[in-house]
Amino acid sequence: MSSCRSALGLAMTALLSIGAASSALAQAKPGYPGIGRAATPQEVAAWDIDVRPDFKGLPPGSGSVAKGQEVWEGKCAACHGVFGESNEVFNPLVGGTTADDVRNGRVATLRAGGYPGRTTLMKVSSVSTLWDYINRAMPWTQPKSLSVGEVYAATAYLLHLGGVLPSDFTLSDKNMAEVQQRLPNRNGMTTEHALWPGKELGGKSKPDVTAPACMKDCAAETKASTIPDHARGLHGNLAEQNRTVGPQRGADTRARP
Repeated sequence: MSSCRSALGLAMTALLSIGAASSALAQAKPGYPGIGRAATPQEVAAWDIDVRPDFKGLPPGSGSVAKGQEVWEGKCAACHGVFGESNEVFNPLVGGTTADDVRNGRVATLRAGGYPGRTTLMKVSSVSTLWDYINRAMPWTQPKSLSVGEVYAATAYLLHLGGVLPSDFTLSDKNMAEVQQRLPNRNGMTTEHALWPGKELGGKSKPDVTAPACMKDCAAETKASTIPDHARGLHGNLAEQNRTVGPQRGADTRARP
């Protein structure tokens, strides 16, 4: 009997010790005690790479337009074209902007509606967006493989292609805020449209978040997006290029008589 009491006492002591240790751990690390561990500063730094529109998070460095051309031709041109015109898979990055747009900060062709497509430099409103995306996602086959200097250089070359920077310019963390003041669509960001296509293109001024059911005189067809006539058929019949799985189908863009 005494041996049983001793064993029971040892077991209770062990349980109390485990409980005390767990309690101490829970107090030291609130949330999910005993699961995982706190990330090290080095691990956090490896993921904390975003760059905000106010340029917070932008690492120190620089890159020239000339160096950017080397980077571009070696690691970017295969998908985006030597001059940013892109290939049949990707949309053009450059085009549709003018010297007046650089001065005014608003791209006129976005409202004109006659330009065949929307390029990156027509839409983007912050240089930090270009830098951040190139840094985290490019090249497509090897994302995050570019050095900080190469990202600066590639960004500078892209802006040079769009007529924003001269050929002898060197982009850096020190002058990016100044370059921002030359971006063609820097003043073009708006929240008035709520959802695409926006008031300027005949859309709604407020998003439909209630989705009321139509019970009378309902529209026969609801269009989620539109293709301007001048752009239809540029890449063949979209209806024949979409997957056959799921409800979404491409529009019939065959040439019309």
